[in-house]
Amino acid sequence: MILSMTGYANTSADFASGSLTLELRAVNHRYLDIQLRMPDELRSFEGSLRELIAAKLQRGKVECRINYVARDTLGGTTLNRDLLLQLSIWNKEVQAALPDARSLSVADVLRWNGMLATPSASADELRTTLLSLMQTALQEFSASRAREGEKLKEFLSVRLEKIEALRTEVMPHVPAAIAAYEARLINRLTDALQNAEDERIRQEITLFASKIDVDEELSRLASHLTEMRRILNLGGAVGKRLDFLMQELNREANTLGSKSVDAEVSRTAMEMKILIEQMREQIQNLE
Repeated sequence: MILSMTGYANTSADFASGSLTLELRAVNHRYLDIQLRMPDELRSFEGSLRELIAAKLQRGKVECRINYVARDTLGGTTLNRDLLLQLSIWNKEVQAALPDARSLSVADVLRWNGMLATPSASADELRTTLLSLMQTALQEFSASRAREGEKLKEFLSVRLEKIEALRTEVMPHVPAAIAAYEARLINRLTDALQNAEDERIRQEITLFASKIDVDEELSRLASHLTEMRRILNLGGAVGKRLDFLMQELNREANTLGSKSVDAEVSRTAMEMKILIEQMREQIQNLE
């Protein structure tokens, strides 16, 4: 299957000391650009998270947001008794030196930095949970990209069929259009060059006809369309190859239009260019 560069996934996990949430989103980008936004206490795991993402993705601008909330459970909260004893000693020393100084209240003591200790997750627990979350999110993310990729594949296939139909429709019209243009040109040149040799006129007409013949462009169009179908069915990271083929298709359509001496051929070239541009815009979203 082919994969879109756009996708979204989120997941979360609860454990004894808190909860983790992880969100992944991506848009198209020429290269793989990973942006990780996470609390400082999780920053040591950044390298492992990047490795997991890079193993699954080849292109795209990926934003990963991670949030960690420690569980504030009163039942698990304990007093720092060493700090409490030290505060008591300091309080007595201050009171002895400054009899008018206000003694510490219970609220003052409880607000003291480091006085209340709550259970926190160990580094191993955080790492295991976080990496598991990332793997789960990447699976959901890949499924989202695959669904979007299938939609884009269908979009491209429909337009490939339309271009093929236009090419098939215009092919029988080309020889007649060239012959009609030759006849008109012969009449004009004959009238303008009354003394010129008839054979010389026909040679010039034949030479010009070869310059406006679009059979080669139509053949190359067929070849490019066949290659596009092959790549779409092959799947995988096809964005760059399809983008290159869009340039080739557009070149042939432009040449077809510039060499045209018939309104029908010109109209066909214009319709092809519109379809090619529609495909090119969507191919920018493919990995």
